[in-house]
Amino acid sequence: MLSLDIGTEFVKAIIFKVERNFLGDEKKKRGVVIGYGRCRQTPGNMFSGAVANIDGVALTCQKAIEEAARTAKTKPSRAVIGVAGEFVKGSTTSFSYQRPEPEKEIDLAELQNIIQKAQWKTYDKTRRALAGETCQSEIEIRLVNAMITDIRIDGYAVTNPLGFKGGEIFLSIFSVYAPLVHLRSLESIASKLRLDLISVAADSYALTKVSGFNPTAGAIFIDIGGGTTDVALVRQNRMDGIKSFALAGQAFTKRLAQIFGLGFDEAEDLKVKYGRKQLGRNVKRKISQILKNDVKIWFDGVELILEDFSQAEYFPPAILLCGGGSLLPGIKTVLKKEAVTRQWWEKFPFSQSPQVSFIKPGHIENIIDQTETLNGSENVIPLALASLTLEIAAEEDKTLPSILRRVIRMMHNNN
Repeated sequence: MLSLDIGTEFVKAIIFKVERNFLGDEKKKRGVVIGYGRCRQTPGNMFSGAVANIDGVALTCQKAIEEAARTAKTKPSRAVIGVAGEFVKGSTTSFSYQRPEPEKEIDLAELQNIIQKAQWKTYDKTRRALAGETCQSEIEIRLVNAMITDIRIDGYAVTNPLGFKGGEIFLSIFSVYAPLVHLRSLESIASKLRLDLISVAADSYALTKVSGFNPTAGAIFIDIGGGTTDVALVRQNRMDGIKSFALAGQAFTKRLAQIFGLGFDEAEDLKVKYGRKQLGRNVKRKISQILKNDVKIWFDGVELILEDFSQAEYFPPAILLCGGGSLLPGIKTVLKKEAVTRQWWEKFPFSQSPQVSFIKPGHIENIIDQTETLNGSENVIPLALASLTLEIAAEEDKTLPSILRRVIRMMHNNN
């Protein structure tokens, strides 16, 4: 299979094979990466994480896939594609349903109807929010990913409500929506590449579902790409939200290009070397001063996102970074830094002072990199997309995920 991460700065393609009967468990699967390719986007191909030039992006994807295929010695036709950007919205919606017949057992038809009602509630709320941000009252969106985070019957938590009786069903569903025009552009790209599109998945959703962290404790995930920074909040096994803003790695590259009089590619190379600590002390000090204000502006964006999340009772103490932009030394520093008069995190409901660390490919537990080339945090997202594909396959026999998939298909058809 193929995992395709279409970023603002680079397209990354991973070819992986599925190994079953892993660790003696017939249902256990893992992905083994046998090919990796990367190709830089042409200016104008992407805008704020969204496709701006379908033919240009398709050509860049083709080059990345061909590079991966040369290593893998095969070119798969089935693919999962990641979606990101400031108009990709994820949130948790709670829905309470009073059953007209409390003594009747809950069956599949009733459960599907309840989930559908909850999803339409989320759809309307997300559409209104995006309409306000884009000033387009008729913006069309589509459900991309969904996950039930809590089910209760008359106040009692259950994992599967089928067969239970009760008067009230309470559901919490985490849903990710994206503009329909954005998703159709990805479908067009898949068609041009002659790919069977298994799934379109939100990058941050894939990341939080499969990375090897403690889901009970939760974490704040920050993925810093080329054009956008995506922030996701997870608490007590529950996805609370995904939000983005259009400031990331390219802004730092453009600043270096402007100050040093370099072309964009030269400035990008300088930024990468700075992030990998491959420059002399004086040059590092100078770049640190140049980017200081830009990093502060980026941090202001993170604070605004956290303010949107601050209705949560508490924030988990772990802040987990990934993406090429996260490698800049100033990023981790500004998140750990104390302000002149107080610590920045004191105005947020952190349960304790946050600990900042990087998500690395090794944290994606069911993916093995046979190529031994995917070492940095910038490669986490395509690996997470591959891992999510395995998880989707593993859920085929589970009742609730199958119902959710039917609801997603129904909502697709209505859009």
